[in-house]
Amino acid sequence: MKGPRFWTVVLLLAGTALLLYARGDADLIPASEPLTQVPRVIGGWSGTDLQIDHETLDVLGAGDFLSRVYSQAGQLHKIGLFIGYFPTQRTGVTIHSPKNCLPGAGWVFESSKYVDLRDVAGRAHRVGEYIIAAGENKQFVIYWYQAHGRSVANEYMAKVYMVTDAIWLKRTDGALVRVITPVGPGEDMVAAKTRAEAFTGQLLPMLPRFIPD
Repeated sequence: MKGPRFWTVVLLLAGTALLLYARGDADLIPASEPLTQVPRVIGGWSGTDLQIDHETLDVLGAGDFLSRVYSQAGQLHKIGLFIGYFPTQRTGVTIHSPKNCLPGAGWVFESSKYVDLRDVAGRAHRVGEYIIAAGENKQFVIYWYQAHGRSVANEYMAKVYMVTDAIWLKRTDGALVRVITPVGPGEDMVAAKTRAEAFTGQLLPMLPRFIPD
């Protein structure tokens, strides 16, 4: 059951969103490179693009999307990368939370926590780390919301920032970034966690080219 704090945030966001819509202000949309230009080689991992079907694109709405699988020589397990960037969320197109999408695909969240993950440059980024399961299959997931040089693990706080930035910066652009890797049979969860974190640490400094600060 959702608590009073949750519904208070929802009501505040809904009211502010209606106010912004009524004002009719146009978003400032900064220039950025398309997600297709995200490097295909990241920290020794080589990527192959996956096609996103039309039905999924219709659900996601107007934005720029990347779905790619990275593999590494000598490494059995792969890493999946998904990025969804929305130049504007003022028109009702908003970022979909994996907490809604993954269960619909049969995955159950077994654990979740927010952590400060440091990239290869030493900068800390707030992200969510999750273990999901479908039967005997498990995956380690890292995802966060990225906008205006800020990484946010919590979806509700991401919406709060979006509303305040819409007011003060006239910007509602933002992205969801998700890194996922399977936990192999007999593999220690720490190994999957280490693999996902190492890849993410390499990826993070590249993102401002595609998700503007």
